[in-house]
Amino acid sequence: MRRMKLLTKTTVYFLLIMLPVFTAGAFYLFHKFNKEIKHETDEELVNDQLEWLRYLDTAHIDNPIFRFNTQEFQLTPTDKPVQKKYKLKGVHLYQETEDAQAPFRELSQVISIHGQNYQMVLRKSMIEKDDLLKNIIHVMLIAFGGLLCFVVISNWFISRNMWRPFYRSLDKIRQLQLNKMETPDFPQTPTHEFNQLNEALNQMTARIHQDYINMKELTEDAAHEMQTPLAITQSKLELLLQDENLSEEQLKNIGQTSEELQRLSRLNHNLLLLAKIENQQYPFTERPDLHQVIAKYLSLFEELIREKELNIETSLVPTAPWPLHPALADIMISNLLGNAIKYNYPEGHIQITLTTNTFTISNTSSLPEIPAANVFQRFKKNDQGYSNSNGLGLAIVKKIGESYHIRISYQYRNGLHIFTASC
Repeated sequence: MRRMKLLTKTTVYFLLIMLPVFTAGAFYLFHKFNKEIKHETDEELVNDQLEWLRYLDTAHIDNPIFRFNTQEFQLTPTDKPVQKKYKLKGVHLYQETEDAQAPFRELSQVISIHGQNYQMVLRKSMIEKDDLLKNIIHVMLIAFGGLLCFVVISNWFISRNMWRPFYRSLDKIRQLQLNKMETPDFPQTPTHEFNQLNEALNQMTARIHQDYINMKELTEDAAHEMQTPLAITQSKLELLLQDENLSEEQLKNIGQTSEELQRLSRLNHNLLLLAKIENQQYPFTERPDLHQVIAKYLSLFEELIREKELNIETSLVPTAPWPLHPALADIMISNLLGNAIKYNYPEGHIQITLTTNTFTISNTSSLPEIPAANVFQRFKKNDQGYSNSNGLGLAIVKKIGESYHIRISYQYRNGLHIFTASC
């Protein structure tokens, strides 16, 4: 669903409200003008009738029967009874000069003159008045249209000026980067509501920034404080393993403890790495060539590949600069390639494809498909038989993708586990 900007939405709503109001106002004025013109014409007809009645009442002629027949005045004898009240109505009559039916207002009444009943009909042409009404409506529509345009444009400029502090605050929020170790300042505005908003934003960003600093310090302190005792403990265990007086059972237990300690060290390292990625402590400064990174780790894993007798197929473009921090590019490739080797079976296959914006690695494995809900979640891979794993490798890859707008996806097809990264 396409969403409109607030200013556009306000203008559209304003138009939706004002157009019916202006239209109703135009119709009202039209009918009002039309009614007034008809009323004035009817008054003229009544006055003309009074003048004719005075004239006919005082006329001295030998023949008491009158007969007049013109388009605007008719007086003809009739047997109809005298009418106390005249009748007014609109009629259309043919006019030779216009060669068309023309509108008239008509007054008719049966009167008595010298004892003889006559049908008196007076008419007034409405052509000029209709033209006048059309001209008035034309001018009125132009005035209303101009007024509407002026109001809409004025409203748009006023609204844009009023909402400018909001958009400035919005731009500052969009440009906010916690890793730059600075807090934005949202200034005072002439509008009370925007001042309240900016004050709330200042408080919120200050809290977020302080939480970020605390988290960053905790991450750095944990990395230092935890790795040191782990390294010391690991060193002590290695010394114990060299003691010839230990029994085989003791050596076995110490060896298992050492392995778990190494696993704990890797877990600590990976959790700290995830925290650093989430805190955006790896700013994007350059584009590492993914071709060189893949070649480097193929060389580093060469012994493992040879040990399992894996068949490696590659299709790589000569250069593929990706929008990644160099250290995270190494981690992404080493995790994906390491998993493809580690969980493969002897004499299995690995296929690597690299284009300018897509990296795909697929591998055979005796392990089943990873459920879509679990594939990138932390600590979920052990449930599927992935031994000696802390379940963070793919989670780290996914988090790297999210931080640098790289889409990471997983498929299982024809016995192959396929991971794809697209930028």
